[in-house]
Amino acid sequence: MRADGSIAASAGDYSVSLGQFSAAAMARARNLTTGVPLMSFAGRSAVAKEVDALAHRLARHGLLEYRLSTPHDEQDLVVIEPQVPEYWPQRAKLGESDTVVLSRFAYLRRRGNEMVLESPRAGALFRISDPAIGAILAALSRPQKISRLRRHAASFSLDLLELLLDSRILLKLNAQDGGGLRVNEGDGSLVLWDFHDLVFHTRSTEGRQSNPVGGAFAYADVVPPLPAVRPPWPGKKIDLRQFSSSDPISPFAKLLRERHSIRDFDDQHPVTLAELAQFLDTAARVLSEWKSGANFEGDPEITYSARPYPSAGSAYELELYLAVSNCEGLARGLYHYDAGSHALVAIGVSVQQLQALSAAAEFAMDAPGPPQVLITIAARFGRISWKYSSIAYSLILKDVGTMIQTFYLTATDMGLGGCAIGTSNIDLFAKMTGLEFHVEGPVGQFALGRGREQMIPS
Repeated sequence: MRADGSIAASAGDYSVSLGQFSAAAMARARNLTTGVPLMSFAGRSAVAKEVDALAHRLARHGLLEYRLSTPHDEQDLVVIEPQVPEYWPQRAKLGESDTVVLSRFAYLRRRGNEMVLESPRAGALFRISDPAIGAILAALSRPQKISRLRRHAASFSLDLLELLLDSRILLKLNAQDGGGLRVNEGDGSLVLWDFHDLVFHTRSTEGRQSNPVGGAFAYADVVPPLPAVRPPWPGKKIDLRQFSSSDPISPFAKLLRERHSIRDFDDQHPVTLAELAQFLDTAARVLSEWKSGANFEGDPEITYSARPYPSAGSAYELELYLAVSNCEGLARGLYHYDAGSHALVAIGVSVQQLQALSAAAEFAMDAPGPPQVLITIAARFGRISWKYSSIAYSLILKDVGTMIQTFYLTATDMGLGGCAIGTSNIDLFAKMTGLEFHVEGPVGQFALGRGREQMIPS
């Protein structure tokens, strides 16, 4: 409790304000350290409403977990750990005649001394405390009727199955779904995802997982850091410096050597709309379009484009979304860059969402202020995965790398500053654009603006 009577929750260096509550509500809320029945939040009394408000505020910050226990001895069957701030346990209704099967994206793994059940589509993971539940999960790899599970499963829990169904770890099938195979799960865009690609996408970004992200130096106490330059291989060395020319280096080589990251931008002299247009024209505009005709082998007709950077299979699946904070001649807001017509299209977002996006980029760069223009590189995933198996997501990331280098060189050539950003929040992007995270989502970011004179190389 703070001096002003408000309540704060703290974990290590992390602290969040929760507001003011009555002494009676706080007395009951202290039971959250051992567990409070969820049904107790449904009361109509003033204290019950206060505790419910406090619990939801804690949940929004990922500070609650949920225990599913047996009624007779209160032994935990499962502990639910939210992975997204909005998660609140809900039970999707199941009847005796319903048939269920595990999602093809669900997986059970060891974490420390625990087993956890996860899915990149789920808003929470399930920590399995009862080993007998593992047998039920194994049985659910094939479609099972609820009535049959109730008869044959020793640790059957309808509550657990309904929670898993709400989290999309479990699927309910109907007569038209057949055996619950790949094509029957989710929408047409989800069909295009391989299991490992969707896991990689959600677990290597922010927004749909609660693991630490970024420079946490997790292994600093375990192993020493690797040297900046690899120790040379043993054997005879061929010195290439003797072949170096004494002539002045080419403009392109000079550009490569001058490229570096700039995190501090001059907000008194921001980038202009004309400069932004030139930057996009140089680095990302569609140069031409064509079609490949269908052939006698049955290959379909496909449309292609050419752009200034290379792309796997000429797919050019990457799209640019510009969060503009400070650009002379362009209003603050979120824009999509239409590379085909070389135009910006405004997208309606809230001030809070725009601030959250810019603040996250500022934090990720360890910068003194937000970028003037934050470019989010998003991927239309199906454009790649429709053709390529097993390597689709890795190809997307390779394309992101080539685009970021193109951005760096273009910014350097124009006298602007830029900095690649290593993480992005896929859930925030989905809320801002209204696009499902598996249909089109962020895979990279780049801060652009006019840099201050003092620059730090990287």
